[in-house]
Amino acid sequence: MRVEWSSFWDYVNLGVEHIWTGYDHLLFLLAVMIGTGKPAHYIQILTAFTIGHSLTLALASLDLVSLPSSIIEPLIALSIVVVSLESLFRPALAGRWRLTLPFGLIHGFGFAGVLQGFTSSNFALALFSFNLGVEIGQLAVLLIILPVLHYLLRQTTRKEWFKHALALVTGIFGLVWLVERTIF
Repeated sequence: MRVEWSSFWDYVNLGVEHIWTGYDHLLFLLAVMIGTGKPAHYIQILTAFTIGHSLTLALASLDLVSLPSSIIEPLIALSIVVVSLESLFRPALAGRWRLTLPFGLIHGFGFAGVLQGFTSSNFALALFSFNLGVEIGQLAVLLIILPVLHYLLRQTTRKEWFKHALALVTGIFGLVWLVERTIF
């Protein structure tokens, strides 16, 4: 029993670490949260993303579905570009969950790459605890990003300009990664 709990926390830590060092996933989270909305919209966005990535994380980790990283990595970068454009041209967060659900499916393949090749006597525990770590990592990041965004928006008299600038910066990073992952 002690070994299983040790493994549980190892996989939770691995999930947290994957999010915190996955700059593309972090930038996606930032880009998708730029906009105007109610707290319920943020919850819908995050829930849709979680459902999407949890589904493909499970299916890909079990080798039931697969896509090569040469396809997934550019698609993750493209997801940043698309949500940045969405934030730029349609800043309302209402309905943005419709984007984060399919993009969550794509990001789930990226998360699954971490678990592939790992052997565990209790794969279900490893999958659950890794995904839990990803969620804990995401929530920790969002608990930092959202108050900082809110504070910065309260401090500026040019709120729309600030949101547009932030969406442009995230979109440019996504575009650079898309080019790097497609061409190089």
